[in-house]
Parts: sequence; structure tokens; C-alpha cells
Amino acid sequence: MAEPEKIPEPAPRRIFQERQRITALPLYFEGFLSIRHAQYQDFEQYWTELRGTTLFFYSDKKTPTYLEKLELTNLTSVVNVYPDEKCGAQFILMLRNEEVELKVEDYDRGEEWKGFILTVTQLSVPMCISLLPGQLIKLHDVLEKEKKRRTAMEQSPSASLSAEKTNNGDYVSLLNTMPECFYAVSRQKAIEMLEKNPSWGNLILRPGSDSKNYSVTIRQVIDGPCIKHYRVVNVGKGYTIELARPVIRLSLHDVIDYFVNQTQGSLKPFVTHTCDNKLAGLSLEHVPREMHPASVPHPRAKPPRSPMPEKVTAPLQKYPVTRYVHETLGKEMKERVKRQAADRQRANQLL
Repeated sequence: MAEPEKIPEPAPRRIFQERQRITALPLYFEGFLSIRHAQYQDFEQYWTELRGTTLFFYSDKKTPTYLEKLELTNLTSVVNVYPDEKCGAQFILMLRNEEVELKVEDYDRGEEWKGFILTVTQLSVPMCISLLPGQLIKLHDVLEKEKKRRTAMEQSPSASLSAEKTNNGDYVSLLNTMPECFYAVSRQKAIEMLEKNPSWGNLILRPGSDSKNYSVTIRQVIDGPCIKHYRVVNVGKGYTIELARPVIRLSLHDVIDYFVNQTQGSLKPFVTHTCDNKLAGLSLEHVPREMHPASVPHPRAKPPRSPMPEKVTAPLQKYPVTRYVHETLGKEMKERVKRQAADRQRANQLL
């Protein structure tokens, strides 16, 4: 009788501790991933760990030092490349400065990767990915951990910056990442976006007239629609909101939080609600060129497919519903005629 297949043993604890020391970030998810940058033709497979909002790539499961890392805080969208349950999962991470294509041999495993990546970058569990209840519980658990980690970083910015340092001497400052409501658009374009899609929010962060500072554009409806703009000046160690009494905040995230908190939530960051493509809800004639999602080469032999498969309940057919209504109305009419005939008969008997 053939022996049962052995389950791979986890990496030794000392390797886990060494990786934890080097990255200084919590481990949320791990597994094999194939990666391909836009400038390369072939995929390279790595043992990959999602720690915080960073992907760390290792040559194998037991190597303590990573070969490459990919910061995900500037992720704008995740685009599927013809998802196929039989052929695994393949998708593109659309970052602000590059595109990175990932491939997973197992389709369900690929859905998990997308779920964890979107959860830690958007700080919300995506609803457009088909996952099992146990997997969703894991995502909610990771979401709470990531929220606590970011809160701790905001309370102790100096500690967070030192923790992000690597053995190469470089670091990624999470205080300098852009909020989700940042769009590289002009003042007029920001106004058009707010007017066209009010359900997505009423506050946009955009570049200022120069290349250093920023502006906040808001749209409120009080007696009527009202548009206002606020200048946000980069002062090196923070940002100053130019009000009658200037307000200083440490990061752009704090700037957005200030507006939201001061208005008790009436101001909401303008964020699209499409998980598969953040820009999908904006018609292209209203989206600046720099915001258009990059085109993805598709195999000619395959017809276009929807970006993200969903388990959707089939809609009710019109015919059965119409027939039911007609049958119901017919019965009511017959009963009404019978009642009227009976009433007339009783009236004749009385006469």
C-alpha cells in the first residue's frame, strides 16, 4: 500500500525569528508566487511572505534573507488576466510607478493572495472575491492587526521609521504614502469627479499648483452645492493646512482625518468602490490620462472575460413572473365577478 503524502514541514523557528528581525513586520500570509516585472518576459518563482503591506521574496522556504521586496502601499488596483479555475490564477498589481504581474498555480490560492493584499492595502475586506467562511475570518483577523499596527505607527512615527529600516540602509516611510482619495488631477477635474459621483465621497486630495504642495477640494450640499479648496503646504516634517488658524499634521493621512473629524464625518474621502479596478467606475472621458489603467496584453485565442469571477445567483426570468401576475389577477377577476353575480341574485330575491 502506498504511503500517504507527507505534509511539508514549516521552516525552523530560528529562520522565522530571523526574518522577523530583518523585516520588523508581522507575517500575514505566505506561499509560492511567480512574479514578472513589466521589463522582463519570464516569470520567476519565489517563496513569498506578506508582512505588513510589503511582499518579501525568498529563493526558498528556509532562506532567512529576502532577495527582493515589493511595497504595496501605493497599490491602485488589482486586474485579473483571464482567471481560470483549471489553469490557476494570474493577476497584475497596478502600482503608481510600475506594474507587477503575479501568478499562482492554484486558483483558490490565488484568490486568497488577492484577498490578503487588498485587505492590508485598502484596510477593508474585499467583497468581490469568492472565499470560504474560514478564509474570510482570517482576513478580518489580519485587518484588525493591520489597523492596530498603523495606529501604533502614527502614535510613534520615529519608532515606525526605524523599524522599516533594512540591512541595505533604505526604508519605506509609511507616513509619505498617498491616501486613497489622492488623484493626480487639476482643480477643475477634481470638481467634475465630485459632481459626477457624489456617492463615492466629497473630498479629494490633489497636487497643488507647484510640484511640492497639495490641495484639498471638497463639495458640500447645504443650501446648494458648495465647492471649496484648501491649500496643504509641505513643511518637511509635516503638512500645514492653511486655515484662519493654521493646522499642522504629521502626514497626509492625518490631513484627511482632520477634515473628516472636524466635520463629524460629513466629509468623506472620494474613493471608488470597485475592488477589481479602482478606476472602473469612472468613465474615461472624465479621468485624466495618468489615471487610466494600463492596457494588459490578452491572448488572441481567448475571448474577453470578466475581471473577477463572482458567485452570482441567476436572476429571475421575466416570463414566469409575468405569468404568475396574470394568473393571480385572473383569479381575482373571476372571484370578483362571482361575488357581483351573487350580490345581484340576492338583490333580486329581496325584490
